[in-house]
Amino acid sequence: MQDPLRRFKADIFQALAHPTRIAILELLGEGELSAGALIEKLGMEQANVSQHLAVLRAKQLVTNRKVGNQVFYSVRDPIIIEVLRLMRSFFHAHLKEAMGMLDEMQKDLAESGR
Repeated sequence: MQDPLRRFKADIFQALAHPTRIAILELLGEGELSAGALIEKLGMEQANVSQHLAVLRAKQLVTNRKVGNQVFYSVRDPIIIEVLRLMRSFFHAHLKEAMGMLDEMQKDLAESGR
């Protein structure tokens, strides 16, 4: 049973492995947006955004609905937004640790230069 679960996790992380797809999810975490609104907020070409949305749809991370000639996207499950928030916390913790190490190195250099 572990192998299918690990494959599922790997597939999700593969879908998250591009900064544009993460940006799309973060924008959609604030609420449903049309494809046009996403394109405008991202400042990217329609074809490029469409490709990333296709990956997110294929991995069932976003859903879409059509109204007339507009397509609206939303996050399928808000848990994925929580995963992104946790990754932000993880990043900040490691950044803080790295900055602390840098401070220590600078202190050591300053002391050895006396």
